[in-house]
Amino acid sequence: MRVVTAEEMKRLDQAAIKEYGVPGLVLMENAGRQVVEVIGDVLGIVRGKVVTVFIGKGNNGGDGLVIARHLLNMGAEVKVLALAGVEEITGDAAVNLEIWRKMGQKIYSLHHGDGINIVRLILMNSELIVDAIYGTGFRGKMEEKVGRIVEVLNGSGKPIIAVDIPSGLEANTGRVNEPCIQAAHTVTFALPKLGLILEPGADYAGELHVADISIPSVLLEKEAPQRYLITEELVRDWLPPRPSAAHKGDFGRVLVVAGSRGMTGAASLVGEAALRSGSGLITVAVPETLHDILEAKLTEVMTVPLPDTGNGNLSLGARQRILSLLEGVNVLALGPGLSTEPEVATMVRELLPLVRVPCVLDADGLNALAGNVEILRKIQTPVVITPHPGEMARLMGVTTREIQEDRLSVASKAAASWNVVALLKGARTVVAAPGGAIYINPTGNPGMATAGSGDVLTGIVASLISQGLDPALAASAGAYIHGMAGDMGAREKGMIGLTAGDIITYLPAAIREIFECR
Repeated sequence: MRVVTAEEMKRLDQAAIKEYGVPGLVLMENAGRQVVEVIGDVLGIVRGKVVTVFIGKGNNGGDGLVIARHLLNMGAEVKVLALAGVEEITGDAAVNLEIWRKMGQKIYSLHHGDGINIVRLILMNSELIVDAIYGTGFRGKMEEKVGRIVEVLNGSGKPIIAVDIPSGLEANTGRVNEPCIQAAHTVTFALPKLGLILEPGADYAGELHVADISIPSVLLEKEAPQRYLITEELVRDWLPPRPSAAHKGDFGRVLVVAGSRGMTGAASLVGEAALRSGSGLITVAVPETLHDILEAKLTEVMTVPLPDTGNGNLSLGARQRILSLLEGVNVLALGPGLSTEPEVATMVRELLPLVRVPCVLDADGLNALAGNVEILRKIQTPVVITPHPGEMARLMGVTTREIQEDRLSVASKAAASWNVVALLKGARTVVAAPGGAIYINPTGNPGMATAGSGDVLTGIVASLISQGLDPALAASAGAYIHGMAGDMGAREKGMIGLTAGDIITYLPAAIREIFECR
């Protein structure tokens, strides 16, 4: 599913109106009807229920008036409160205002005076609130009087349905300058806006509904940007089928190079995750002095000792052995738990330009490149990097805060500059391809912020590449499956105490659920 900015959506709206001849009033009518459907799902029986609709002066307010009319026709008791001067309502919204008046209905104006007491009084008997105050054009901070009313709405304990976007949320960034509507549901039109997908905006949107308002689908496919919300349907279409006559060699071979003294768990988690994600054969290569530990930890995964320095770290001599092992595999997963010892970092830097199979680079594999990031441009095979914000900050020579302030731009810049697929981990993981496509992952939860979770993701992505997925799609599908397994684990066990091993346990169930949607 494409994801758009406010300006991109406005251009699509205008193209539907001017190029395809879909009247703006039709789009507004369809938008209102779609919100009414969600309200019906929330309330159950609409007849006899009391609903309060808060409107502004723009098209968002016009949507609110359509909603009010249909709810009234369905037998609800509806009150419309305007937070702007009624005389300021123009265009298609004014048409719906006139219809509302001709139906003998009032508009309660909060434009003059404080209005707080009126709001409190009306909300006492309301069973649901509709937020149609500000639309996707909102920026910055709402005016003080409106802000006080929004605080009353949030504190009312009544469910709030936001029309297109919660008022006070910036559509392009997800930024919130309090106060902001805390919606139980947001019904957005045609395509989701970035601010509804990115944090912290996603937390204010509640359950997101993407509603068809009759903008021609060909327009949405041709003109919308190459920016996607990863969905179960997308992942289902990306995952390869499993022929009945297949054997383990058909599902890919993964080589994992990972681990150091005290970090054998990282190597084990990558290998187990790759196995649980469907690869046929996985080999975990670790420093020789740690090999016996991995032999005991892993049963279905093969292990190989690599030359080390005698203290549990890889030596420079490991490079040639790794290259020989790569001759029989489809993908290399490199970095988790390797340590930042100088000899290890040197070995990684010398190895990468010689690799000829796709590579998933994580953790200490990335740390080895801090200050030497130009090595990424020398690699002659597809590369997926999977940094958390701190690792990306070290690679780019900036602060973690700067990374977090504009995650999409950071990931896009990294992908284009280094010719890699950049998977920037965190809440709403972002995957950027060097060709410009961006994928945003909606799955996952705070319980996954635990040691080893990133190692599991590395194993999943490597596994999907080994099974034939394009690296950008493997990274995107891997992020989705990883988060989905974490969500399943959180539902069963709770977020507190969720472990990386728990995520691995739920990987088969997550993948099965995706396949069962075919």
